Amino acid sequence: MTAIIESQDRTPRRTQRTYSRWASLVVLCAGTLMTILDGNIVTVAMPAVQSDLGFSASGLAWVVNAYLIAFGGLLLLAGRLGDLVGRKRMFTAGLAVFTGASVLCGVATGQGVLIAARALQGVGGAMSSAVVLGMLVPLFPEPREQARAIAVFSAVGAGGASLGTFLGGALTEALNWHWIFLINLPIGIVAWVAAARVLTPDRGEGLGKGADYPGAALVTAALMLTVYVIVGAGDREAAATVLLAALAVVLFVAFIVRQARIERPLLRLRLFRSRMLSGANAVQILMIGTMYGFQFIAALYLQRVLGYGELLTGTAFLPAPVLIGALMLGLSARAIGRFGAYRVLLGGLVLIVVGMGLLSRAPVDGAYVTDVLPSLLLLGAGFAAAMPALTGLAMAGVREEDAGVASGLFNTTQVVGGSLGLAVLSVLAAGRTEGLVDGGAARLVATAEGYRLAFGVGTGIAVVALGVAAGLLRPGRK
Repeated sequence: MTAIIESQDRTPRRTQRTYSRWASLVVLCAGTLMTILDGNIVTVAMPAVQSDLGFSASGLAWVVNAYLIAFGGLLLLAGRLGDLVGRKRMFTAGLAVFTGASVLCGVATGQGVLIAARALQGVGGAMSSAVVLGMLVPLFPEPREQARAIAVFSAVGAGGASLGTFLGGALTEALNWHWIFLINLPIGIVAWVAAARVLTPDRGEGLGKGADYPGAALVTAALMLTVYVIVGAGDREAAATVLLAALAVVLFVAFIVRQARIERPLLRLRLFRSRMLSGANAVQILMIGTMYGFQFIAALYLQRVLGYGELLTGTAFLPAPVLIGALMLGLSARAIGRFGAYRVLLGGLVLIVVGMGLLSRAPVDGAYVTDVLPSLLLLGAGFAAAMPALTGLAMAGVREEDAGVASGLFNTTQVVGGSLGLAVLSVLAAGRTEGLVDGGAARLVATAEGYRLAFGVGTGIAVVALGVAAGLLRPGRK
């Protein structure tokens, strides 16, 4: 009888713990969705922002890059601070900063204010995003449940990226571009209240353990300079570009040397002894670079070559988040459980290569159904397979005390890949277009040719990602 009573007493507790874990996952996904949406929602609105605020072509890229650089540059520091002060505190504080910065973006009437507010959004996004995986993985220690939770989280992230393109077009055309930022105010308030109520407080190591602020300054400066070098390469002398690139390398080396010598580093270099962690982050830089560059260039192709408006462009991307959500929530975790993360990752990368390859032939008189939609579906399916598998491989075997930093590192390489992919592919497309126009080609034909070059280079990057994954992430390889 006593055993029966104890069993009955334990069941509600297990149910409550399960409920709390999945409720926490919903809150973490909601916060992540807001930051990812905002990282992509601006893409379709770029022509409207340029027209309203008078941005130059190169200056317009900084509306995106100001966010990405601040976000990517501060993720490691935010992850470390989350370990020190508590991940819940860092997450909720990040939501508050991000929401406030969104309001500043929405009321901006000048270029400088918008770029500065976008950078502040990046700060808030880094604070909240850096600790998410470090909070999520310990919630689901059982492998099958963890695979399901990561699939849900990845579906929100991947679907949110494409959904942001649709919402950006809809809000810009129905209202104006300011509302792509102002919409975050009610969402941010709800997410903050839910996080404060649902997430379990955690005790960090204490600020006395220290955070490497000089190291954060070095890595942030290095990332900013790297993207600046790539974005402005066509507007300066080659010697200046080489000099700035060398300076960026020096900053990265100084950061690494500092991390190796100080007692409490921002990034523990021993983490890179893990082949899985290092390989997964390398693959992510390449894969996200391909996908982010595709999203930006494909939106421009639809608008500037096929003549789509903002709303129609956003709608054209909508099949991707629907497919990604359906596959990640329904099949990805099962496929990983049956075939293993390595095989699922390789299959997803193959689909990405094929999808980008098809886009590299997009003609000037193309049609959405035959020239864009097949690639969109292949890329969506490939990403739905690859991203959850890659996330699981990256976090496998990470120690609890390193979870925050490892999470920050994984998010950092994601943002670095996106920023560099956007910069490289957009610069190549613009350079090819202007070269053809100077040679006498029609602007429309030259623009299409520039985008085809960008898609072709993106295909090559995806092939490299596939090769790195096959070589470094094979199970059992020493």
